Amino acid sequence: MSSPAQPSQASLRLYLTACSGIVPEKQRQLALPRLAHAGFSLENAAALNRVYQRFSGTDTERLSDLQTLLDQPQWPQLIMAGRGGYGAMRLLPRLDLARLGARLKESRSLLIGYSDFCAIQLALLAKSGAGSFAGPMLGDFGSAAPNAYAINEFIAGISTPQRSLRIAGSQPQARGEGIFWGGNLSVLSSLAGTPYLPDIKGGLLFLEDVGEQPYRVERMLQQLHLAGVLGKQKAIFLGDFSMQRHVDVYDPHYNFDAVVAELRRISGVPVFTGLPFGHIAAKTTMPLGFPARFQAEGDGVTLQFLDYPTVDASAIQIPALLAERPI
Repeated sequence: MSSPAQPSQASLRLYLTACSGIVPEKQRQLALPRLAHAGFSLENAAALNRVYQRFSGTDTERLSDLQTLLDQPQWPQLIMAGRGGYGAMRLLPRLDLARLGARLKESRSLLIGYSDFCAIQLALLAKSGAGSFAGPMLGDFGSAAPNAYAINEFIAGISTPQRSLRIAGSQPQARGEGIFWGGNLSVLSSLAGTPYLPDIKGGLLFLEDVGEQPYRVERMLQQLHLAGVLGKQKAIFLGDFSMQRHVDVYDPHYNFDAVVAELRRISGVPVFTGLPFGHIAAKTTMPLGFPARFQAEGDGVTLQFLDYPTVDASAIQIPALLAERPI
């Protein structure tokens, strides 16, 4: 692997965590030098090399990625997950979520990730009220040809106050304001009934998932409904579900549109589709656990995110992040 470039004095400190699955070597080889050449000062990158069973290290090793931050007098501006998979949930009972959340809010650092990592993000929100960011992980910067939309959305998402996101397409007419929160549907449903799922009333809930057939998506939504989560929300935003076009051989008339219709029926709140987020290359970056407002007018819905921390990303070289091969 090529050596990361020396960061400039104006670089952003980027602390890397590996709390879930193994980070593929090829992603590390491309992402680390690409991020360094773009102007990020990388910290804790050695954690990405760990392998234990299907995890990126033992539970104790993966736990240390976040707990070690408690000993740092000055936190990095950015803290990013290596990848998803599975494993973050195993750490929740041993994480000092109250102290981590307090330091996260005090430092105004940006904790970034999605997929399995949202278990930690949601637990922090539940236990301390600390918000984070739903956005790319190291693997998203480790593809042969990084997605331009995702890169530009990432930089804009971490550096632009009160940013707006427009979702085009036919949508129900509605407007409102609340805490924007959510993440991977499988993770949320697995946290239902535990103290690690935030109890958000009047919130704007966003959901995404990968590799789940439509009936499985509905089953998890029904679980959240029966747990009393969906009916408390002001609106629900659906991101990408990779198998939403899948046709079940046992019922060829049941598809993702049927899931959305059932979700609207059981939740009784506006449900919006097409949020550009999930296990896709062209994903946006969004504050999680902070206030937001929405306005839908039939041909689209606009989300405006409010009162979240940002960083100065003016020194970051976007062309270096988009380079097919690190310099």
